[in-house]
Amino acid sequence: MELFLNILGAIATVILAFVVGMTYGGIVRKITARVQNRKGPPWYQNFIDAYKLYSKSTAIHHGWMQQMGPAFLMVSSVVTLMFVPVLNNGGWFENLTFKGDLIFLLYLMVFGSLGMALGAGQTGNPNSAIGVTRGLSQMVGYEIPWVMALVALMIQYKTTSITGLMEVQQESGTWLMFSSPFAFIAAVLAMLGMFRYSPFDIVGAPTELASGPVSENGGKYLFTMMSSGSIFAFVKLTLYVDIFMGGASNLVVLVVKTFTLYMIPVLYGIVSPRYRTEQSIRFFWGWPLFFGLLAIVYAVIF
Repeated sequence: MELFLNILGAIATVILAFVVGMTYGGIVRKITARVQNRKGPPWYQNFIDAYKLYSKSTAIHHGWMQQMGPAFLMVSSVVTLMFVPVLNNGGWFENLTFKGDLIFLLYLMVFGSLGMALGAGQTGNPNSAIGVTRGLSQMVGYEIPWVMALVALMIQYKTTSITGLMEVQQESGTWLMFSSPFAFIAAVLAMLGMFRYSPFDIVGAPTELASGPVSENGGKYLFTMMSSGSIFAFVKLTLYVDIFMGGASNLVVLVVKTFTLYMIPVLYGIVSPRYRTEQSIRFFWGWPLFFGLLAIVYAVIF
C-alpha cells in the first residue's frame, strides 16, 4: 500500500510540475506582451500549443540519437524533480532525498543538456550545432558561480543535504538568503543564465539561429522538449526556494515564492538585449564569480 501511495505521489508531483511550469510560461508570454504594448496570447496558450504538438507527427529522422535527445531532457527533468523536496512536510509530494543529494543534483542537472547536445549534433543542421556550442559554453559560465554558492552553504552549515539546509532554516527561523547573502546573490545571478531569457538567450536565438538545438525537431519531439523545459523550470525554482527561502509549507506558499523568483530573470530579460557568447561568459565570470568567492570566504570566517 505504501509503495502504491509513493507511486501516486510521484505521478502527482510530475503533473504538478508540468501544470505550474506551463502556466508560468504562459503568464510570462502575457507579461512580456503587455510590457511591449501588445495584448499577447492567453495564459493557457502553452497548453493549447502542447496539445497541438503532441497530436502531430514528424517525418524527419536523423538517427536514433536525434530521437533520444528530447528523451534525455525529459528523463533528466523528471528524475531531478524526484530528488527535490516540494513541500516541507512531504505529504503526497514525497521525494528521494538523501545525504549528499545536493552534490548528486549538480551532476544530474546537466545530464539533459549534454544528451540534447548529442541529439542536436546528429541532425547535421548548422543552427543546431551552433546553438549547442553556445549553450555548453554559457553553461560553463553560470555553473561556476552556482557551484560556488552551494559549496559556500555546504561549508557554512556542514551539510550536503537539501532537507538538511531546510532544517537549518526552520530551526533558526531565518532564511539562508539573509544568513548567507553573498551565496544567494551569486546563485540568483547564475539563475539568469539557467532560464536563458534575454540577454542570455543565445542558445535558441530565434531571430538568428531558428531556435538553435530545437531545429529539426517538431511534433511529439518538440512537445517533449517543451514539457521537459516546463518541468525543469519548476524544479529549479523549487530548489531555490528550498535552499534559500525555507521551503514551502503548502502549495499556495510554494507558488507565491517560486513565481516571485521567476520574475527576476523574466523582468531582467524583457528590458535586456541579447549578449554575444563571449559577453555572456564574461558576465558570469565577473560579479557572479566575485560574489561566489565572497560567499566562500564568508562561510569560512563565520
